[in-house]
Amino acid sequence: MSAPRTDLLAVAAGAVRLASGASFLVAPVAANRLWASDRTDDPTALLLLRSMGSRDALVGGLLLRAGLRGEGAAGWFLASAGADLADLVGGLAVHDRLPDRSRTVGIWGAAVGVAVGLAGAARARRR
Repeated sequence: MSAPRTDLLAVAAGAVRLASGASFLVAPVAANRLWASDRTDDPTALLLLRSMGSRDALVGGLLLRAGLRGEGAAGWFLASAGADLADLVGGLAVHDRLPDRSRTVGIWGAAVGVAVGLAGAARARRR
């Protein structure tokens, strides 16, 4: 019996999500500037940014781990897609009130994340 092969897509997607999540946990204001044009120091916004960061770090870390082990990445890809779908729905709900940069980076980034998550899950199931 051969050892499971590393899933490089899961490793890459997991590493990106883990790094992004960690940045929102450690430095939410700086990380938010990458995604939005508005600077915020509102405590509620910082709480939500850190909550999003913890979600992304957890899902990303577990997707990375599954990819390195070559096992069980499909479920973590779906969790990643679900997280991005929640961000996409939330972004669309306030689309008309978002600055251009937030609209472009946030909404399109979430849409790409959903696509990567779904494609990664389908690919992982075929492996």
